[in-house]
Amino acid sequence: MLTEQAGVLSLLYRGTLASCNYACSYCPFAKKQDSRAALARDAREVARFTDWVATQQRPISVLFTPWGEALVRRHYRTAMHTLAALPHVRQVALQTNLSGPLNWLENLPGLEKIGLWCTYHPDQTTLARFLERCARLDSMGVRYSVGVVAMHEHYDAIRALRTALPAQTYLWLNAYDRRGPGYYRVEDLVWLDAIDPWFALNRHPVPSRGKPCLAGELSLSVDGDGELARCHFVPERLGNLYTDDLADMLQERSCPRFKCDCYIGYAQRKDLPFQREFGAGVLARIAPTQ
Repeated sequence: MLTEQAGVLSLLYRGTLASCNYACSYCPFAKKQDSRAALARDAREVARFTDWVATQQRPISVLFTPWGEALVRRHYRTAMHTLAALPHVRQVALQTNLSGPLNWLENLPGLEKIGLWCTYHPDQTTLARFLERCARLDSMGVRYSVGVVAMHEHYDAIRALRTALPAQTYLWLNAYDRRGPGYYRVEDLVWLDAIDPWFALNRHPVPSRGKPCLAGELSLSVDGDGELARCHFVPERLGNLYTDDLADMLQERSCPRFKCDCYIGYAQRKDLPFQREFGAGVLARIAPTQ
């Protein structure tokens, strides 16, 4: 069921970085600025993590899930460059608003391992600029997915994106229904679900408690100090990446949460189709047709 990803350890890394150059109304980290000390600490943390991965022998995939925007920071671009070149690293993915430099991807060794999880924010950048950057990724052969928070005011942007992007590029939608189940009209859901066939699972997460999950077995959440949890949404400490033996903590676990409404989490569920359907692109939400 888990295809060729079986046996690969996925590390979901989130360090000190919390600054972002965008000001999205729904994000608590919008326009937050890190101090120089915080950025220096984050750079040291990322370098330590990269060095640790380099010493390993087992197959590893990495997803950087920073609170802020990472690709505007040189140390994240350097880390992805280094990790992609390692023979035992299967995928290096990162969440980004795609506003940072892209020239570092030119002729990158291990480029086929890079996966960018790109979010378009219609009130922070123009459609033309975002599409130009997607076209640059296409020209370099970089694999990526594109997504939007499906707010009412973003509907026109969603339509325009789907029309302009290559047909094979997966356009995912994140639900914005915190105002209650009536936020989306039935007629809107017809075309939203047609754009993203997995939108219904994001909008109405199936119950998670007791369900089998790779989190804690073949997927771990790592913070800047190396502290480990099974995932971002279950804070129970399992150990430390740099001081403890992974073999002592990796084991099959069921989910303790009532529901999991974030792709980062439910993509690891064994009873859901994402490991099978997305395969090697699962961390960056990249469909296998890309």
